[in-house]
Amino acid sequence: MCGIAGFYHPHKNYTSQEAHYKDILASMARVQRRRGPDDSGVWLSPHAGLSHVRLSIIDLAGGRQPMVKSPGGRTAAIAYNGELYNTEELRKELLSLGHTFLTSSDTEVILESYLEYGPDFAERLNGIFAIAIADAANNRLCLVRDRAGVKPLFYTVRGEELFFASEPKGLFAVPEIVPQADKEGLNEIFSLGPARTPGCGVFRNVREVLPGHMLLLSPEGLRREAFWKLESRPHTDSFERTVEKTAFLVRDAVRRQMVSDVPICTFLSGGLDSSLVSSICAGELKQRGKILDTYAFDFAGNAENFTANSFQPSQDRPYADEMAEYLGTRHHHLECTSAVQANCLADSVLAHDLPSMADVDSSLLHFCSLVAKDHKVALTGECADEIFGGYPWFHREECFTARTFPWSMDLSPRKFLLKKEFAEYLDMDGYVNAAYARSLAQTPRLPEDTPEEARRREISWLNLTWFMQTLLNRMDRTSMYSGLEARVPFADHRIIEYLWNVPWKMKARGGVEKELLRQSARGLLPEDVLRRKKSPYPKTYDRNYERILAKKIEERLEGGSPVMEFIDKKKLRQFLTSVKDYGKPWYGQLMAGPQILAYLLQIDFWLEHYGVQVITA
Repeated sequence: MCGIAGFYHPHKNYTSQEAHYKDILASMARVQRRRGPDDSGVWLSPHAGLSHVRLSIIDLAGGRQPMVKSPGGRTAAIAYNGELYNTEELRKELLSLGHTFLTSSDTEVILESYLEYGPDFAERLNGIFAIAIADAANNRLCLVRDRAGVKPLFYTVRGEELFFASEPKGLFAVPEIVPQADKEGLNEIFSLGPARTPGCGVFRNVREVLPGHMLLLSPEGLRREAFWKLESRPHTDSFERTVEKTAFLVRDAVRRQMVSDVPICTFLSGGLDSSLVSSICAGELKQRGKILDTYAFDFAGNAENFTANSFQPSQDRPYADEMAEYLGTRHHHLECTSAVQANCLADSVLAHDLPSMADVDSSLLHFCSLVAKDHKVALTGECADEIFGGYPWFHREECFTARTFPWSMDLSPRKFLLKKEFAEYLDMDGYVNAAYARSLAQTPRLPEDTPEEARRREISWLNLTWFMQTLLNRMDRTSMYSGLEARVPFADHRIIEYLWNVPWKMKARGGVEKELLRQSARGLLPEDVLRRKKSPYPKTYDRNYERILAKKIEERLEGGSPVMEFIDKKKLRQFLTSVKDYGKPWYGQLMAGPQILAYLLQIDFWLEHYGVQVITA
């Protein structure tokens, strides 16, 4: 994995001030160095500039970027963040068409694909990627983001000039681009956060390339195109055939994503998803005479403090230990203390350049930093719940029928702490309702669907385009902050495409959540793990964590805290002394009472550290 950045102007001649613009490219790369600590490079042409920081995983010696090729005098350069999983198939295809290769890297395969097929090259890629290709011969810049949105790609347009980067901080390395937040951005933070409207970068005038989309810039202007989209059609496979296809797709996705010139590991919670990924990896490595490293995460004191609830019915450790023994892996159990996860809240903001999922995010960032000491590549079980329908809102009547985002149905906890005039200015309900309606209107429909199945499709669409994006952002930023590449086999676009049209009666056959995935995993897992009820990423139940957060908030109350411009201090003091509800989340399944305080601390740090200019006019 890597970080990319650059700029384009169809008429400006950057090479007339070569040293100046190379310095800007170097700055854009430097601030993203955590994404790629192994190497860096810049490239400049009259109309475009590219920069790159590299985490070396494939072709350690020959994969340096930006990579430039000039076949027949046609110069094109690429800066690329991601991993291609059908490299060898594409290489063979291009060799048969007369292309030559100087390296074994997937970067060169992508560039040669562009030189052969032009912008249509993206349709041929199976992988996770954010790609920038500067085509000097055609005076064109091509920006591409993978279908599932695993890899980030932000941009801002200033007149005819476009700047882009893997993370917003890369944009702010350009002197004239400053962090600002207007009414839209404030609503993204306070009304929707930690979710984000697709394509919205929260900062004023900052956008993100949509998943499965391409931006083409040329003297004719900026053109946005979708090279991939979900299509609804009748599912004609029998249940048995559906299980067979699902099993193949999952196994093939995991095997493809094991490609690496450095050792891989997996995150193993003992749940169905991560256990299945770990089982496939362990089996593949065993055939090569190797042992898989697995990592399980928990919080110090949870053995004593844990309280089961409807969202988190069981602890992970017994199941993770059982799976590690079953697979014969080299298992590592990592813990995070309350003090560490509170202290990492600020680092989590630095990783995202935005407030995030509070301690759900900061703790994963800490765990990834520990894994990164010994590994550069990890496979995870992320995204299975969105694709196979594992979340409570697929099942619970009050969530299923709610005419709003089912993971954030009640805005009252968000409104409670805000000053009345600020909440009225935001019009939080109006903003959320409009975002929900826009998203729902984009759902790919199937006329044959029953009303219930049509609603299932809507819930699935919202999950793929909103909730899954939040978790993919979390996984990318928390891992790349320490130079760890976290891969997500379940987000393989072939799995998403196939499962999109599988009816609910097959996905949850017999009323059992994710029964289709369970059936496809038979023979790879012990029965009790195969049948384990969903339990999400762990969180702390240590009441001392609340006290740590409250102390930090109180310190900010007395100082010049920027977030206090929006907060009702009397209500906040009341909230600090109240008993927090751990079982009633205000976002997702894990962000309950204590996480409101953690989220406020993140907003406060974000405003102060980035010097965000708040525009309310």
